Parts: sequence; C-alpha cells; structure tokens
Amino acid sequence: MSLFRHTGRFVAFLALAAVANGVLSYMRNPDVDGTRVAAAAAFAAMGLLVQMLSYRVNSGSTGSISFIPYLASAIVTTSWVSVVGATIATAVVEIFRKRGILKSIFNTAQISLAVSAALLVYVASGGESLIESRVLNVVPYSALVFTFFFLNAVLVSGVIATVENVPLTTVLQRNSTGSIVYDILASPVAYVFGWVYVAHGAGWTAALAFPLLAIRQIYKTNSDLERTHHELLQLMVKAIEARDPYTSGHSQRVANYSRVIAQAVGLNGRSVQKVTDAALLHDVGKIHEIYAPILLKPGKLTPEEWRIMQTHPLKSVELVQTVSSLKDLLGPIRHHHENWDGTGYPDRIAGDEIPLGARIISLADTIDAMTTDRPYRQALGEVEVRAEIVRLRGVQYDPRICDAVLSGSVLASLIEGPTRARTPIFSPRLVPRRSTTPKSRDAVGA
Repeated sequence: MSLFRHTGRFVAFLALAAVANGVLSYMRNPDVDGTRVAAAAAFAAMGLLVQMLSYRVNSGSTGSISFIPYLASAIVTTSWVSVVGATIATAVVEIFRKRGILKSIFNTAQISLAVSAALLVYVASGGESLIESRVLNVVPYSALVFTFFFLNAVLVSGVIATVENVPLTTVLQRNSTGSIVYDILASPVAYVFGWVYVAHGAGWTAALAFPLLAIRQIYKTNSDLERTHHELLQLMVKAIEARDPYTSGHSQRVANYSRVIAQAVGLNGRSVQKVTDAALLHDVGKIHEIYAPILLKPGKLTPEEWRIMQTHPLKSVELVQTVSSLKDLLGPIRHHHENWDGTGYPDRIAGDEIPLGARIISLADTIDAMTTDRPYRQALGEVEVRAEIVRLRGVQYDPRICDAVLSGSVLASLIEGPTRARTPIFSPRLVPRRSTTPKSRDAVGA
C-alpha cells in the first residue's frame, strides 16, 4: 500500500504538470483554424495506430514510435491542438487495453507533458509552423526532439524507479542504452512526415505509414534481441548456480553491485552494461563437470582442489567466447580474481594491467561474499565491510575504485539496497562451505 501511495503521488504530480503545461500551450495562442485542427486529428490517428502496435521493453515498460506523428503534429500546427490530439489518442489506447487506472493516467499524462513541453520549446527557440514556412529550422527542431526524448526518458524511468525503489540514474542508464541511437536516427522522420503533410496532404502522409511500421519493426526487433540476449545470460547463470546451491543468486547480486560501482566510478551507460554482463557471467565456467564434486564438498579444499578452482575464470572465458557478441566481456571475466598487487590468478597481472571491469567485479564479488550469511558467520554489516575494504585497498583492490565505493552512500546502498539478498533465492539444503587459503576468507568472493 505504501508503494502504491508513493507511486500514486508521482503520477498525480505528473498529471498536474501535464494539465498546467497544456493550459500554458493554450494560453500562448488560443486561436486555431480548421487547417491546424485537421492536421492534429490526422497525426493523432497515426499516433493511435502505432501505439496500438507498441511492444514490450525491459522493466515492464512498453515502446512505440508514436513520437514520430506527435512531433510532426507539433511542428505543423505549433498549437495546443497537437497536445490535445496526442492526449486523446493515448487515452483511447489506454481505455482499449484496459490497463489499471494508475498506469493509464501515467501513460496519458506523460505523452501530454512531453508533447506540450517540446512544442513550447520549439516555439520559444524560433520554430515556425510548416504551414507558414517549409524551411527546416534546425536549432528549434533539435530543441523539440531533445526536450521530448529527455522528458520521456526521465518520466518513464522515474515511475519505474519509484516502483523498484532504485535510483533514477540506474533506471535511466538501463532503459536508454539500447534505444537512444534508434531514437536519434528516427527523429528526422517526424520532420519528413510534417513536410509531406503540408506539401501533399493527408493521403500521401498516410502512405508513409508503411515505412513507419517498418521503423517500428526495427525498434521491436532490436528490443526483442536485447531481451533474448539478457534472458539467455540469466539462463546460463541459473544453470551454474544449480551446481552450487549455496551461492544461488550470487552472480545476479554481483552483477547488480558491479552496475552500481561502475556508475560510481563514472563509466557511461554502454560501459556500465558491459561490466554488468561480465559480472553476471564471471562464474559461468563453474558449469564444467570438473568443478561439480568440489563445489559440493563439505570440508576444506586440498591444494589440488584449490588449484582446479583457480582455473574457473579460464573455463568461463572458453564458454563465453563461443558467443561472438560477448567478446568484449572476455577480459573482465578472465581477470576478475587478479589482485592489484599482482598476487591474484590466473595471470598474476597487477595494477592498471587488470581490465577496469575485472577490478570492479573483484570488489563487487567480495562485497557479496562478506554481506551474505555463511555457515561460519552471519553476514557482515557496513562497518565491518568498510574496514575490510580499507584494509585491502591498494593490495587486493584498485584504490580509486575503493575510494568511489567508500565515499558518500555508495557502500550503504549496496549493503542495504534492493539488490541485497542475505539468503539464497532457492531454498536448498544447507551445504557446509569449505574454507579457502587467500589473504582474507571473505575477500576471495563466492
């Protein structure tokens, strides 16, 4: 109930902002002629069509290319009627699909606010209606596109962040990484639609619906491929952790921690995603049969067994390199057990020779080991984890990464945040955990 109230407040604020912006658009120029009304209606009908063909993307949100007719409507009419058209079209889609009231209000208000804000920015920066001038106003049009996409990204990510109780920046990077290039490439199409409508009428504009649907298919195909890619990664990881039930959920947690740490050290969205994927697959080599009896062994490992376990990064690389699209992940996976001082494995490299992604995963791996309940101790708290990171700073871990994690509230968010799982995801029998021989029993990771 508290989550519903929290999200409800966000949606209510958004709805009020949409209404206020719509009123502002009307007050700027309330007079409108039949030509502009007809244009707004035509583009609203196109927007309704493509919204009906929307597709699911990550985090349970949906994607469509309705921005193309809605932005076209804005630059043709430069009037509040384009806002009304987009709002009505979205509301009709929400009613038809029978979504919940909160989600329907959000989707409708989000489109309304994004379109009205983009329209106001376009006019304020000198943009003119294509009805009056068919010359492309590059600066105003760029401002229109930027405003629409920026607001759309922030609002959609904002509501997801309230539902998942995660930072807005985390959701922004997760949701925009795969689609931003396609949005930029598709944005000129809105101008083409507007120009064709003014020059040749609604009939020719309707004919452009076919390539518009082709663009929509490209978006959907890209989204489907990315979703399938991540689902396959999750499947591989679950297969691994079935061999070692005590660490069930470990790879997912390390991936989540690596994402937060990568953001804390200033990596961009694409680099953050690569580190996250590498972290998810860092132990995938443990699926190899040579590790099965060792993973389930209840006691201390022998020197020979420990030597075998030290080969798992190489086995992980052997498996991951069979997928050509994952070649950028091989370095971080191979070297995630290297130490800053050169005492790690498998290659005993040191310092900046270790790939940055591997250095991030190494610390994330240790944090999960220390903050997960073990047969020989309860999960450590923030004070103990902080002390251990300080002790191994510049020895086992990159000092700069340690400083980024220890500063501010980064460490606290890792330990107490929504990704924290102190017990396994599954409920297997408790398998006694073997001891290990490195500098710190918890600093080796799981």
